[in-house]
Amino acid sequence: MEIVARARMVRISPTKVRLVGEVIKKKKINDAMGILMYMPQKASFILKKLLDSAIANARQKKYIDVDTLYVKNVMVDGGPMLKRFIPRAMGRATKIRKRFSHITLVLDEL
Repeated sequence: MEIVARARMVRISPTKVRLVGEVIKKKKINDAMGILMYMPQKASFILKKLLDSAIANARQKKYIDVDTLYVKNVMVDGGPMLKRFIPRAMGRATKIRKRFSHITLVLDEL
């Protein structure tokens, strides 16, 4: 039985989250939690909170043993972008794209 937790409109680039998400994919939840605790990236803090949420979702279901769960998949999709402009040399302007992420974490039993 799959357990799903989602975080939408997270103000971090999807590329940065995917790098951390690939590290915890296919790991048991205890191992994934230990890895996320000691990673210095901002995305690890976000994914740790999402993993906590997914574990809490699993505890609500009586027929799932939380000790046998592992991270089945981490999907990170791009959300909307805030578009800003910054002045550059010779009267030009450059776009700045402030990206958002939609993160989906899927847990499953071994």
